Amino acid sequence: MLKRFRKPAVSAAKSADQPPSEVGGDQGHRLRAPSKLHAFNRYEIKYLVDTSEAVALREEIEQRLDRDHHSGDAGYGIWSVYYDTRQLRFYWEKIEGLKFRRKLRVRHYGDRFSVDGTTPVFVEIKQRVNRVTQKRRVSLPYADALRLCDGRQMVEHDPSQRAFLEEVLDLVLRLDLRPVAMTGYQRHAYLGRDADVGLRVTFDQRIRGRDRDFHLGADAENRLIVPAGKSIVEVKANERVPYWLTDLTAKRNLQVVRVSKYCQSVEAHGLAPRSIFHVPDHDLEPGPDRSTVLSEA
Repeated sequence: MLKRFRKPAVSAAKSADQPPSEVGGDQGHRLRAPSKLHAFNRYEIKYLVDTSEAVALREEIEQRLDRDHHSGDAGYGIWSVYYDTRQLRFYWEKIEGLKFRRKLRVRHYGDRFSVDGTTPVFVEIKQRVNRVTQKRRVSLPYADALRLCDGRQMVEHDPSQRAFLEEVLDLVLRLDLRPVAMTGYQRHAYLGRDADVGLRVTFDQRIRGRDRDFHLGADAENRLIVPAGKSIVEVKANERVPYWLTDLTAKRNLQVVRVSKYCQSVEAHGLAPRSIFHVPDHDLEPGPDRSTVLSEA
């Protein structure tokens, strides 16, 4: 029986480097300001489904939504390096369900073996304020992203990016952040149209990661952090999930789960005890198709 492992409780206001009240002030203004800083505010709902059922669900989804033009037939790869403190502060904030929490990551879309210093990547701060997920990010050459997050130095930037990059650098320096875990997976994504504009549904499979060799282009081994037979389906909406989609998930008896790929990677690699939110790996079986260790992209 899984038990929940808890750290001593920390108040949300104390754990946040910026108190929640600031989100409605200048900070919230910055989230909505038009600039080269990409910002997203939305609600996210996650489901854990059998991969075979995910295929059937995708067929139904495609009747209502448009396929993301990056997806193609095979989907596209997403690789992320997550930064945290030595005490895994961001991990514990997620496990404890604090109303205001965040995490810093460097993310690459596409073939990781093609990554070099000039490859565009995203430096992102993803944060949760009550039930709303906010994501802010800027695109930088990979060498600059490493200089900022690992080298802890300011990089050349567009003036509209300055406040965000200063916030990232402040977080890295003040909290002594360092790379902790990596995740990678294959994604199929669908976008809403007409009345469903703003809706996004994603299907993530072959979810794997590692706890070392954090260069995005490293030819390093990865292990499954979610069983090969499971996919994570995420519904992301600006305001509300349309009735047809809630009816579809109810018809298929899909259950909402609280799962974090970052937390899965932390726990799968033994960096923290497995929480009650950890996806069990009992159905992982050895063999060429379901090995827990993967070296391919």
